[in-house]
Amino acid sequence: MTQKAPLVLVDGSSYLYRAYHALPPLNNAKGQPTGAVKGVISMLRRLLKDFPESPVAVVFDAKGKTFRDELFAEYKSQRPPMPDDMRPQVQPIKDIVEAMGLPLLVIEGVEADDVIGTLAHQASEQQRDMIVSTGDKDMAQLVNRHISLVNTMTGSHLDEDGVREKYGFEPPLMIDYLALMGDKSDNIPGVPGVGEKTARALIEGLGGLDAIYDNLEAVRELGFRGAKKMPEKLEENRDQAYLSRQLATIKTDVELDLRPEDIARGEPDNNRLREIFTELEFRTWVAELEPAAEEGEAPAASEPEVAVDYDVVTEQASLDAWLKALKSAELFAFDTETTSLHAMEAKVVGLSFAVEPGKAAYVPLAHDYMGAPDQLDRDSVLAALKPLLEDPKKAKVGQNLKYDRNVLRNHGIELRGIAFDTMLESYVLNSTSGRHDMDSLALRYLDYRCTSFEDIAGKGAKQLTFNQIKIDDAAPYAAEDADVTLRLHRRLWPELEKNDSLKRVFTDLEMPLVPVLANIERNGALVDAKVLGEHSRQLGERLAQLEKEAHEIAGRPFNLGSTKQLGEILFDEQKLPVLKKTPKGKPSTAEEVLQELALDYPLPKLLMEYRGLSKLKSTYTDKLPLMINKATGRIHTSYHQAVTATGRLSSSDPNLQNIPIRTEEGRRIRQAFIAPKGYKVLAADYSQIELRIMAHLSEDKGLLNAFEQELDVHKATAAEVFGTELDKVTPEMRRRAKAINFGLIYGMSAFGLAKQLHIGRQEAQEYIDRYFDRYPGVLRYMDNTRAQAREQGYVETLLGRRLYLPEINARNGNLRQGAERTAINAPMQGTAADIIKAAMIDVDRWLLKEKLDARIMMQVHDELVLEVAEGQLDAVREGIVERMSKAADLKVPLLVEAGVGDNWDQAH
Repeated sequence: MTQKAPLVLVDGSSYLYRAYHALPPLNNAKGQPTGAVKGVISMLRRLLKDFPESPVAVVFDAKGKTFRDELFAEYKSQRPPMPDDMRPQVQPIKDIVEAMGLPLLVIEGVEADDVIGTLAHQASEQQRDMIVSTGDKDMAQLVNRHISLVNTMTGSHLDEDGVREKYGFEPPLMIDYLALMGDKSDNIPGVPGVGEKTARALIEGLGGLDAIYDNLEAVRELGFRGAKKMPEKLEENRDQAYLSRQLATIKTDVELDLRPEDIARGEPDNNRLREIFTELEFRTWVAELEPAAEEGEAPAASEPEVAVDYDVVTEQASLDAWLKALKSAELFAFDTETTSLHAMEAKVVGLSFAVEPGKAAYVPLAHDYMGAPDQLDRDSVLAALKPLLEDPKKAKVGQNLKYDRNVLRNHGIELRGIAFDTMLESYVLNSTSGRHDMDSLALRYLDYRCTSFEDIAGKGAKQLTFNQIKIDDAAPYAAEDADVTLRLHRRLWPELEKNDSLKRVFTDLEMPLVPVLANIERNGALVDAKVLGEHSRQLGERLAQLEKEAHEIAGRPFNLGSTKQLGEILFDEQKLPVLKKTPKGKPSTAEEVLQELALDYPLPKLLMEYRGLSKLKSTYTDKLPLMINKATGRIHTSYHQAVTATGRLSSSDPNLQNIPIRTEEGRRIRQAFIAPKGYKVLAADYSQIELRIMAHLSEDKGLLNAFEQELDVHKATAAEVFGTELDKVTPEMRRRAKAINFGLIYGMSAFGLAKQLHIGRQEAQEYIDRYFDRYPGVLRYMDNTRAQAREQGYVETLLGRRLYLPEINARNGNLRQGAERTAINAPMQGTAADIIKAAMIDVDRWLLKEKLDARIMMQVHDELVLEVAEGQLDAVREGIVERMSKAADLKVPLLVEAGVGDNWDQAH
């Protein structure tokens, strides 16, 4: 008799891969990857809630080969090896499964599918209902009146009717479907030229593989594209089709030590679970396991399941009530819904607020789809909120509030009281733990899956803007944003408070920087479109000339952008040496390969120039004029505080950080960034800041002495390394010393230095050895930093910003060495980032306080670019140099070089 509670079998291998690829990467403080563990266990926990009375077992693939490898040596041969950051997550998942009291099945010689298939067959014979939780379509062959599939990640359920509806045939025919079209992930070959549509047409028209091969001539009459020639293809690949069917067939007769009736849930080992969850830093789950002080009490420090109560504010009385609640709250969460992701163009569609977990409201103001209900007047609501939003004493928390601040400026509101930003709280806690968007943070810290924008707006070209979304759908989404932001803050802020250094980075640096960056984005940069247009025209002419020369060298025309044609020309026809191959075994034409070939061969050299100029043209000279804001006549980039691992800012739309400066063509782009009439461009740049930080951190006497005496540090290094007098250092010696200085900052090896200087590896090693002999403090610092990173899993900047290094103890040598190079460089690059941020805050405050007619247009790495009224140039230059020089207290002076010009290139 069918039991009420179905048996549930979990395809653990499917869970693992789906969780790893679908969810953002996550690491604990030691750098141990934990994202896939979190994803798999989250799905398991949901499954246990959905089927509270069901016996549940988890099935994993065993290591080693299976019978399918004996049938077909290439089986799964194209599947890439398990990613390095996935492998260490498998055992913790298994440990947690066992600690949860769930049977864990791993049977050698067969796959998890076969174990599940055997138990499914046995359950069917017993007329017992069974659910297989998986995301793999091949499992559909098992479905019958007792067996169904559940995809916990998507929430979809497939029974017999579901398979028929989704695929158009009966469940057992899934085997024939896979036999015909193959399966790339498992390297099941199938029949060449048969894809999903053709396989489905064949099965719908004639039936399974046997029926198709018994009546090949009937295939021609099926009417699908290519049907006329398909019988020959099928006949030619008959053996391969039947082999594919064998490979795709899930075994249902594996010898097992247990049967469906033996599967039962055991008692969870809460102490073991607490130990593992603590190690992996799954704090919410740890809190759930804390013993209650008294019977019936919630667990200590637990994140309780929040009951939500979201209001939709369309009446004045409701708005008044919420205004009162916001005014009396110590802190409230706040978010805007808008017409555009571009803050300078966006208009408010609605606002959401939260004052306590689960209690939030959405105020729709400008939904304008056909049939939209009446809403409160936007101008009136914003006027009522303005005093509250502009009150610096009224603390607000948000997710990326810089954006909301700029949007509100479009409506004449100056957002003040920006006390916390959950994006930055997460970023400061651990910049490398994964993405810092709200959806990722909610999953990571609250074990909560937010409604995605695509859920309510759709995807692709037909995606709606927020004003087009029905209020019934928009309101819970928007209110959830404010609610989840408040709940995230309550989780993240206590973590920051535990560490004085991280708290200081957040409160003294990242949060004060928010309004500064918002101001810079709004200031924008004035760009001369005519200069760019002329530059673009000339680049086009040069590219055409280079293409012509390339065709002449090659002896025939070819597409310079085609890697296939380029490979044929370089390696098949011109017989150039193959330096590197692609994963598919083809000669590589990647940039580093062409760079090396360009040293000895004319065509690669010409191609490198072509690629560089083509990128300049498409990325900058063609694109920048199109990005000029019609209302302001300026370009407004977006700065990102929570992207790079080291604390450096990045920018996009356009990316101003990557405009080349070493080439004449790159500098010409900077000439288009101009000052308006009556103003000049002032560029202030830290000189060799990372080398100065290295001198400070390493306390090397030679480096300290060079900077204290204001020597040319590269010349001084050259004198030391090459054993000559300072005045006898040649330009070539200085160039090599500069490569050593900067190379070692980035942890460069002898191989890397040899490649950069085009010298032998042994000669490069001799330079490095001599350098460390003259600067022993630098070597000591590097060795200590590597050891410290291995021990604690992170390195720190001078201010105390942390950079976690997940691969610092990796078994893979390349990953480990990469992490060691990062460990050496990150404290310098991160400290430089902290210093320029501190300088920006100080400069911005000073300009505002003194009411100077000057504003920051851009920040690019170690440089601030301003436009300054001509009459105030001397005062502003002097003030900026002074403030930037005092942004940090190092053992060597911070040197700031400031230039002035009519455009950015002149000033730099």
